[in-house]
Amino acid sequence: MWHTYIIAASLEDALKALAEHGERARIVAGATDLMLELQRNVRSGVEVLIDITRIPRLDEIALTDGWVHVGPGVLHSQAEASPILRQYGFPLAQASWGVGSPQIRNRATIAGNLVTASPANDTIVPLMALGAQVTLRSVSGKRTVPLSEFYTGVRRTVMRPDEMLTEIAFPAMKPNQRGVFLKMGLRQAQVISVVSAAAVLTLEDGVVQDAKITLGAVAPTIIRAPEAEAYLKGKTLDEAVAAEAGRLAAEAAHPIDDLRASAEYRRRMVAVLVKRALLRIAEGREAENFPERPPLLWGKARPQPNPLPKTVVLTEETPIRFRVNGREVSVKGAFRKSLLRLLREEVGFTGPKEACGEGECGACEVFVDGVAALSCLIPAPAAYGRDIVTVEGLAQGETLHAVQQAFVEAGAVQCGFCTPGFVMTTVKLLEEHPHPDRETIQEALSGNLCRCTGYYKIVRAVERAARER
Repeated sequence: MWHTYIIAASLEDALKALAEHGERARIVAGATDLMLELQRNVRSGVEVLIDITRIPRLDEIALTDGWVHVGPGVLHSQAEASPILRQYGFPLAQASWGVGSPQIRNRATIAGNLVTASPANDTIVPLMALGAQVTLRSVSGKRTVPLSEFYTGVRRTVMRPDEMLTEIAFPAMKPNQRGVFLKMGLRQAQVISVVSAAAVLTLEDGVVQDAKITLGAVAPTIIRAPEAEAYLKGKTLDEAVAAEAGRLAAEAAHPIDDLRASAEYRRRMVAVLVKRALLRIAEGREAENFPERPPLLWGKARPQPNPLPKTVVLTEETPIRFRVNGREVSVKGAFRKSLLRLLREEVGFTGPKEACGEGECGACEVFVDGVAALSCLIPAPAAYGRDIVTVEGLAQGETLHAVQQAFVEAGAVQCGFCTPGFVMTTVKLLEEHPHPDRETIQEALSGNLCRCTGYYKIVRAVERAARER
């Protein structure tokens, strides 16, 4: 585990820290993957974490000179809500929405998804189809690498230990271009792709002029389907053309057998997904099932970097100073813990619970600077200078929060273990969507699991809280 935690105030300070510590250091933003790897001893030799979440302007999405630029701090939740990405890079917005749960998307970054380099990572697939490139920076300079040349194998890239991914860019989709991303998993939410596919087509009068088809989770890296792309050129999309393109795409796949699916199943599903993707484009249904206003669990404010005046270096001897439920605290002895364990074991707020310990259940949910997040996946030192709210902080003295009261009156509490997370999610949902429909409620609650299967009363409690606001 880490022995130094650096909260960088500038990109230059982050790059200097990388140059100094090299292979012993890791850049962290969301840390949603890295925390699990460290806790499971999957990644050894990491001694220094360099936190870039407090650096201003790293979370910007911009359209400049016909290119879309995505900063290294852009969250999946920011991507799914971005008007620029929805218009000029829709497959990326679509893929971002399908990653994890709302709470995960409020911590995990697009750049982190790319650097993790798993062939099942969703956002790599549309970015490859969009012709993306990445900028890598170190103290010695910067270089631009096409995303198609960035990966060398499973969880391997061309990045050097002293380099940081500082920008993702791709040509903005033109009015005659259409694109879509689809994935197939083993459940409806918080799903790792068994197979994924993206298609970006250039059309003139309904005839395909150019095609890009990319496939995820069917080879050691994200791959193209060149035979299918070549076949589509000059064709008008219909059921037969889409089916043949799907068949050709399946021939490009080289999947493996694993716990989630057999190689043969994956290969057959490539044909199915590519056909569906092409027919959606043909019929103008790219945005089918994609919400116009997804529940982000931000409340009333967009996530902000909360910049520091200067870089802070924390060690085991440094107190972690932060604000929790309205009071200032300073804690020593929790340096290598998660935020969840810091809150429970050192500060005494036991409302957040540890159930899965890997971001699947939502029982550990808290608000970090007003945004819903999972405390089991956040390093304790990341709380430095932050404002944290747990379920205990919702009530006003002896008076329950309106959402807490609605859960009581609707009988939405069974064993109660998961209840704090459901309550926290509902509070943020109703700040964004005062009168949510059933579908929006279900999407918001997709990151919270109830092992007593009490979802009917929980949903009714959310509806009751909305009515009584």
